[in-house]
Amino acid sequence: MSRCYHRTASCPQPAPARRASETPRTQTIRVCNSLVANLASEIIMDVSSALRAELAPTGVLRAGINLSNFLLVRGRTQTGDPVGVAPDMAQALAEKLGVGVRYVPFPSPGELADAADQNIWDVGLIGAEPQRAEKIAFSPAYVEIAATFMVRAGSPIQSVEDVDRAGVRIASTARAAYDLWLERNIRHAEVIRATSIDSAYEVFVSTNLDALAGLKPRLLSDVKKLSGARILEGQFASVQQAIGTGCAHQAGAAFIRSFVEEAKRSGLVARLIEKHAVQGLSVAPPA
Repeated sequence: MSRCYHRTASCPQPAPARRASETPRTQTIRVCNSLVANLASEIIMDVSSALRAELAPTGVLRAGINLSNFLLVRGRTQTGDPVGVAPDMAQALAEKLGVGVRYVPFPSPGELADAADQNIWDVGLIGAEPQRAEKIAFSPAYVEIAATFMVRAGSPIQSVEDVDRAGVRIASTARAAYDLWLERNIRHAEVIRATSIDSAYEVFVSTNLDALAGLKPRLLSDVKKLSGARILEGQFASVQQAIGTGCAHQAGAAFIRSFVEEAKRSGLVARLIEKHAVQGLSVAPPA
């Protein structure tokens, strides 16, 4: 089977013509995703031993979980396992494969993504972003989370579009999915990055920054702590939470893609959101 390798090789040839606005890197990612989509449209959800060997080579599905996403991970069990929508999605995927699940927790999405080629996890549940897609083959999103800005009392900033201006300083959480969006798109404002969501809020307050970037559900909590602060209408990005596996695992990626689409279509994702009483998560539309 043809495979996609990180940086060193492209997807099966001949590749389609590169689009005018595409870089070689994004063309490679697009072609890889197209191949996975084609495989997913043909895959039967019956699981072969070869597929289990690809996605669960140790006999269990090792699921990388980002503990910092408070919407998808709501806490831990007495034994330390994460609890929430993301762990439940990993459990459901493992059941579909006919294997057990072992959670591999990470304190941040960036650290989870860094471990993609270290044989620590088989699937990772994080936001799908182009930078991460160089090493990770992502499924379509199963949930979406709006990202926007909070500003101080009396701020002249009135809209999301007003934020990217010279002299504006934005507090953000380093390597969060929305921070990667800022890295790609902010051209004039300065982004000040903190190591965690909590410290981003503290930097925003203590150093008198102009805007705080974050997931809207978290900002709805932060805005109550700062007198006169307000959240800007709309959003600058919609964080797409997905399930990823190594780019070389094309059959596995196709299986995961089919699983995610089935989970949305069947109502599983909606039931998990309801089960964990999460506000601010939306079931992603069909791919």
